[in-house]
Formats: sequence, C-alpha cells, structure tokens
Amino acid sequence: MRILFALPGFHRLDRGAEIALISVASELANRGDEVTVIGSGQQRPDMPYRFIHAASIRREKFEAMPSLPGLRNECAYEELTFVPGLLRHFRPGDYDVTLTCGYPYANWTLRRPTLRGPRPAHVFVTQNGDWPAFAQNSEYRFFGCEGLVCTNPEFFQRNQDRWRCALIPNGADTSRFCLGSKQREQFGLPPDSLVVLMVSALIPSKRVGLGIEAVSQIPGAHLVVAGDGPLRQEIDEAASRLLPGRFSRITLSPEQMPALYQSADVFLHLSKQEAFGNVYVEAMACGLPVVAHDSARLRWIVGDDEFLLEAENPADIARNIELAGKISPSRQNSSAKKAAAYAWTNIATSYREFLQDVIASSSGPNKNT
Repeated sequence: MRILFALPGFHRLDRGAEIALISVASELANRGDEVTVIGSGQQRPDMPYRFIHAASIRREKFEAMPSLPGLRNECAYEELTFVPGLLRHFRPGDYDVTLTCGYPYANWTLRRPTLRGPRPAHVFVTQNGDWPAFAQNSEYRFFGCEGLVCTNPEFFQRNQDRWRCALIPNGADTSRFCLGSKQREQFGLPPDSLVVLMVSALIPSKRVGLGIEAVSQIPGAHLVVAGDGPLRQEIDEAASRLLPGRFSRITLSPEQMPALYQSADVFLHLSKQEAFGNVYVEAMACGLPVVAHDSARLRWIVGDDEFLLEAENPADIARNIELAGKISPSRQNSSAKKAAAYAWTNIATSYREFLQDVIASSSGPNKNT
C-alpha cells in the first residue's frame, strides 16, 4: 500500500497523537508498505519511511489567540499554518490512502477534490476525540472520511452506523517501556521518597493542579510532571506554594521517557476524558500502578485492578496514591504482562487490515464520494 500520514507535529513534537501515528507508520513501513510522513519537524535518522518537511508556526505562538469557530485552540491555528506546505508537497496520485487526526484543516486538505482523477481514500483517527465525526454544527458539518479509526469503544459505538469504523487502541513500544531499575539521580529525584509521576500537557483538561493538591497531602512525597503547555506558569506557582522542594517539572526526549517511568513509584493521571491515553499503557508496561479518574473507557484499557476513583477530592486521590505506592512486585509484573497486548506490532496489524479494507471499498465507481 502507498500510505500518507500528515500532521504538523510529526518529527517536532513527541506527544500522544504524534507518537501513536509515527509508531504505526514505522511498523507499516517495516512490513514493506510504501509510507510517507509529512510534518513540520526535521528528518530523523534511521526512520523506515520517507519524511517530507512542511513548515508550520509552532502552536505556542498562538496560546493567547482568541477561540473562534475553526480556530478553537492553539493547535488549530498551528494546523492552519501547516496547510500551505502540505498542499505544496501532497500529490494525491502518489497514494492509496491518507491518514490524519487533524481537523479541520488537515482533513479538508487531504480530502479536497482533484482535477487529475480520484483522490486517495482518507482515514481519520480519533486521537484527539471523535467530535468532528458526529457533530453537525459549525465547521464540523464539513467533516468526511472513508474510514474512521476509533481509539475506544465509546467512539466506536457512537459512529459505527455512519462511518466505516474500526476499533483500534493506541499502544506502546514494549521493548523500551518495560520493567527496569530506578535511575532517579539522572532526573534529580530524591532516592528514598515516594515519587509520583504525571506525564501530561499543561492544559486545563489534564487537571495537573488537582494532582499538586493531592500530592501535597502526602508527607514526603515528590511529584514529577513531564510536560509543557499554556498553564506552565500557573502550575509552577501552585507547586512552589504547595510542594516546596517536592516538585519537579521536566521536558525529556522520547529516549529518556522509559527511564523516567521506571524511576517512579506511582503514575497519576486525572484527565476525565482521554481519547485513549498512551501514557496509561506506558506506565503499566513499566510496572507502575495507575491512579486515575474512573470511567468505562479507562477500565477498557487498564482493567479493574488499578486505583480508579471519582477523582474530585484531593484527599481521596492522596489516599489512593498511598495505597498504590504499597503494591507488591508480583502486581508490577502483572501490569507489565497486561500491557504486552498493546505492543505496536499488534496495533499495526489492526491498522493494516483496516486500511486494506478501506482501499478496497473505495475503489469502485462511487469511490471517494
């Protein structure tokens, strides 16, 4: 298959959506498919696919911009600036299928009509939510795709009657995210404290501030947050007030992340609605107990044995963190084994089967209507 992945953050950002789609692209290329990735980052050595640079303005430049229809956050502004470069490099006849999780501008660009024959089939991946696929207001009225990858059962149930859907979760590189020894010194973490890890963008929906309040109620506990975002100053100020000397906020390369997970005792994530949440699988693969807001969507990922609760009260969250910090080594092994099902090799197999189906179903006389 000739497959195009397009997203402004490719090769520049290493967040959930970018990591997930790059991992799938790499697996498909390694299996012999002709894979092209277009992003605003730079060429990376030893990647198995063809990479094309298309410039965009970094989303951080737009954090103070107003929220408008079509430009609802800094990510949408960034995506709009990515379109000229994407248009310049996108040759529809070179591909059988295109994929993105960007809406509206990446989706619209990849699905635009062409004068030189039919465009390739388009697959939209619900990495950032499924709202474009079912909403009928504002810019969402113009959404379309030939295939919809739903990253959790709720998205699948909501959309399967309207779109050609596949239920495919995200995953983790379980050859890197695995059980290992603590390496706290390299991250400046205290050797003997209970270390609680949050891996999160610093945006309101992640509720990192609530995590700071909870950890502040555990004597001697240290909170480390790996991430950045518009709320960085607010988060730093809250931590300085509530966790003096017991807080670290760091930004790491993807190569360093497994060691950070392995150096923690408990993984904390307080977002109420994640489209999937690669971080849960990464934490489990490293043997970390998960403390998080309870939902059917999350139980589908992590099972019923983690420390899930109605995460609103900092004292309740703190109690669960303390309980999670006392799990046995056998429990750590069990979490790691559970995460093995989410290896990218398994996830890519599901993607490949779905892409073949989408291409086949889009090749008749009514292709890409």
